[in-house]
Amino acid sequence: MEVYHLYSGGKDSSLAAWILQKLGYEVKLVTISFGLLDNWKYAKETADRLGFNHEVVVLGREILEEAAEMCIRDGHPSNAIQFIHEKALEEIASRKDVERISDGTRRDDRVPFLDLRRTRSLEDRFNVQYIRPLLGLGYKTIRELAEKLFIIEIRESEKLEKSDYEVELRHLLRLRGIDPLTIFPKRHYQSRVLGWKKQDL
Repeated sequence: MEVYHLYSGGKDSSLAAWILQKLGYEVKLVTISFGLLDNWKYAKETADRLGFNHEVVVLGREILEEAAEMCIRDGHPSNAIQFIHEKALEEIASRKDVERISDGTRRDDRVPFLDLRRTRSLEDRFNVQYIRPLLGLGYKTIRELAEKLFIIEIRESEKLEKSDYEVELRHLLRLRGIDPLTIFPKRHYQSRVLGWKKQDL
C-alpha cells in the first residue's frame, strides 16, 4: 500500500512518515518546489538519512505568485500557506495510480489544515484517501515522540535550512522588494530533522 506523503524534513512530517511506515505503508516522500531555489535538497538529505524514498514535485510559478499576492493583501501568510498546501495536495492526488496521500498536519494546526468539508472534497474529487497520522495529537505529544526518535535542529525560520513552502514564498517577496518579516512572524521557530536518534522503535 503506497502513500505519497508531503514532506518538508521537519519533525511533524518526519514523525508522520515514521507512523505511516509502522502502520505498514510504503511511504514515498514528496517535497514541493517552485523552482526558484534548491531548498528541497534539505528534505532530500533528511529523507536519505531516514531511509525513505523521496522525490521533488515542481508546482507552477503562478501558484507562488498568487500566494505572494495573498500575503501582500492580507498582511500575514496564513491564507497563502493554506492555498499552497491545498494546491500541493491536489497536484499529488491528481497523479495517475495515486490512491493515498498524506501530510504532517496535526490537531493544533490552524494553517495549513483541511477541515472535514475540504477533506471530503479532496477525497471525492480525486478518488484518494487522505491520511493524517498526527491529527489526534497535540504539540507536546508530537514533540515528545519526535525527540525520542530524531536528532532535531530548531532555529528561527529565517535562519533554518529547510524545505517548506515558506522559503520560496519569502524569497519571492524579497524579489518584489518586500521584507518578509513585515508579513511573517518575527520570532518564529521551526524544526529540521537531521537523522535518527534511535532506530529500534
